[in-house]
Amino acid sequence: MSIELWYWPEIPGRGEFVRLFCEGFGIEYEDMAREQGTDALVEHMHALEGIRPFAPPYIVDDGVVIGQTAHILGYLSDKEGLGSGEPEIDLQLAQLQLDISDFVEEVHSVHHPIASELYYADQMEAAFERAQHFREQRIPKYLIHFDNALAAHGGPFSLGQQPTHVDTSLFQIMEGLDYMFPRYMKGMQGTWANLEGLQGAVPDIDGITDYLASERRLEFNENGIFRFYEELDEQ
Repeated sequence: MSIELWYWPEIPGRGEFVRLFCEGFGIEYEDMAREQGTDALVEHMHALEGIRPFAPPYIVDDGVVIGQTAHILGYLSDKEGLGSGEPEIDLQLAQLQLDISDFVEEVHSVHHPIASELYYADQMEAAFERAQHFREQRIPKYLIHFDNALAAHGGPFSLGQQPTHVDTSLFQIMEGLDYMFPRYMKGMQGTWANLEGLQGAVPDIDGITDYLASERRLEFNENGIFRFYEELDEQ
């Protein structure tokens, strides 16, 4: 039985982290809002009973509703037996996925540094300042952390030769940063060798290869998390 994935149909966003993992590891899912539209997503979420997800993405698996990207990925990994099999290491993978969630939130705050409810055009001056700090301080801090984590088991993946949900998520991070800050990332090539190796290795996973070549893979755009604004890239 396939799971239901509910997420905004027009953007990769946080839902893409779930899509990549499912595609890469053969987990059957239905991308419900891509099939039924945004109105169906809103109606479905509001109709849920009990403790509802705060926001998409969320999944429904045999009646069980699970929200939050890192929580979804951990649940699916455990259910499908796609972790290390060692509780201590699996907890470390969950920790890394939470670090990724923190980083994604900081990415979004680059172009929305004042308020999510405001348009980018209404906070451009603050975004310019935020982007400079993000490039100079936050990207290196996070990517060094992730690069060191990949080195712990010899790479190219977080468990050495075995990919996990952490690897598909880090792939999306690197692809997103390449889109968002092309000049900056080009200038930093070679700095994070393990992450760059992972970025080259993940597309060779059978399910990912097919997915990236398909229409199911949404392109980055200026409505998602990773947005390209030339003025925010390194000058």
